[in-house]
Amino acid sequence: MMSAKGGDGARNGMVAEAASAAASFGGTGNAPEAGAAAGEGAQPIALQEGVIPAVRLNGDYAVVAITKHGVELARRLRSTFSHADVYYMSKFARGDEAAKGIQLFEGSVRLLFPALFPAYKGIICIISLGAVVRMIAPLLEDKKKDPGIVVIDDKGEHVISVLSGHLGGANELTREVAAALGARPVLTTASDVQKTIAVDLFGRRFGWTWESADKLTPVSASVVNEERVAVVQESGEPDWWLYDTPLPQTIRVYGDVRSALADEPQAALVVTHRLLKADEEAILANGVLYRPKVIALGIGCNRGTAAEEIEAVICETLEELRFSIRSVKAVCTIDLKKDEEGLLTVCAKYGWPLECYTPGELNEMPMEEPSDTVFKFTGAYGVSEPAAKRYTGAERLTLTKKKSGNVTISVGLLAFGK
Repeated sequence: MMSAKGGDGARNGMVAEAASAAASFGGTGNAPEAGAAAGEGAQPIALQEGVIPAVRLNGDYAVVAITKHGVELARRLRSTFSHADVYYMSKFARGDEAAKGIQLFEGSVRLLFPALFPAYKGIICIISLGAVVRMIAPLLEDKKKDPGIVVIDDKGEHVISVLSGHLGGANELTREVAAALGARPVLTTASDVQKTIAVDLFGRRFGWTWESADKLTPVSASVVNEERVAVVQESGEPDWWLYDTPLPQTIRVYGDVRSALADEPQAALVVTHRLLKADEEAILANGVLYRPKVIALGIGCNRGTAAEEIEAVICETLEELRFSIRSVKAVCTIDLKKDEEGLLTVCAKYGWPLECYTPGELNEMPMEEPSDTVFKFTGAYGVSEPAAKRYTGAERLTLTKKKSGNVTISVGLLAFGK
C-alpha cells in the first residue's frame, strides 16, 4: 500500500521548489486538458548542473524515458496508466507533447531526478537498472520517505521493483505496470507482506480513474488496518486482483451499491460508470469512486458540424442516461468521418480514440433502425448504431439511436466476463 510522502529540511525545500515551479507552469493536480495551445509546455526543460529544474506536476507518478523504444513504452503507459506524468528527451519529440501534457527535456537525465524524487509517490524509469541506481543514490533519505522506484527494460519485458518496495509502494506499482504492459514483474523482497488492494493504484492498468482523491488516504488506511471494506463493481474489468491468494477476509465484493450499504462497511471502493443516486451517495462517506472505461459512443454527423454541437449532444445524452463522461472509452463512426474536424476536436479534448469502420464493416452488424437514406449517401445502412455495436460486441445497445440537430448518437457498454 502506498505510504504518504513527507520529509523535512532539504527535502522539504525541494518539494516546495517543485510545487512552486508546478504552480508557475499552471499545474493544478489534475490531468492536463488535451488540445492545449500548441506552444504550452512545448519548450523543453533545460537541465543544468546545480539547478533543480521546474517541472509541471499533474499526476502522482512520473514515467521517464531516454531511448526510442523507451519513449514508445512511456507513451503506451500514458494511454492506459492514469495519473502519471511522462518525461522524455526532446530529440524523440513527436509534435503532440504539448497537447498530451508530456514534458520534454534536454541534457543529462540525472539532473532531472532531484526535481522528481521529492515530488512524486513513484517514479517509473525506462532506463538501465545500473544507471538508475547511480542516479538515485545521492537522493536517498529514508525508506519511510523515499518514493517507490520501478525500472522497466528497454523491450518492456521486465518490470523491476528497485526501491521502497513495501513502504513506498514500489511492489504494488511494479505489479500494476507489469500488468499494463504484459510484462513480468520482478520483486526481490523476502516477503510481500501486504497482499491487499493498493487503493490509489486500483484498476490503474485498465485506465480506471477516480472521481475524487479526497478519500484515498482514509480508505487506504481502512484496507491496511483490516477494517471491513466493500468493493462494489458494477462494470469494468473483473481481473483486478493480482495475487495468487484469495482476497483478504476483510474485503468483500458486491454487485451493487445497495447490497454493500446493507452490510455497513467501514470503507468502500466503488467501480461504476453510473452517476450515483442520492440514496447511494452514503457509500462514499469513506469511499473512492472509480470510473472504468466501458462506454462506447457511436456518432454520426453532418459534414462541418461544430465541435460544440457534438460535445453538447454527448454531454446531454450521458446526463439523460445518468452515465459518467469519465467512463467513455472511445468514439466510433464511419471511415468517411475520419477527418471530420468537429469530431476530431472533441476526441482530442477528452483524449478519446476515434474508431472508424468501413461501410462494409458497419453493414455486417444487425441494425434495429436501418436507413436507406443513410445508405444512399454513405454506403452503410447506419452509422452510430452499427459502429457502437461493432466496437462493444453487444447485440443490444443502451441507447439504440438518438437524433439531435446535426448529430446522431448511440451508446453501448463493454461487458466483461466474470
